[in-house]
Amino acid sequence: MANKTPSKSPKAAAKATVAKAKTVTPKTLAELREEVKTLEGEMLEHKRSHRQGELVNPHILTVKRKQIARLLTAIRKEELSAKETK
Repeated sequence: MANKTPSKSPKAAAKATVAKAKTVTPKTLAELREEVKTLEGEMLEHKRSHRQGELVNPHILTVKRKQIARLLTAIRKEELSAKETK
């Protein structure tokens, strides 16, 4: 009979996969807009590669699109808060 090693409990396995949240550094509107431009350029390149069949991981298109949307949301939030303070 083979020696069985004790397996991890489901709770221990779940704790091992939990990632720590990243801290978000506040950025100015100019920095956010510059980052959006950069990501849009990358998105364009990835789309071009995908159409040509060179993109290995098409999931990157979804990730970039969502990053752009998050940044645009942050920009809009900053603009609205600046408008309210005036």
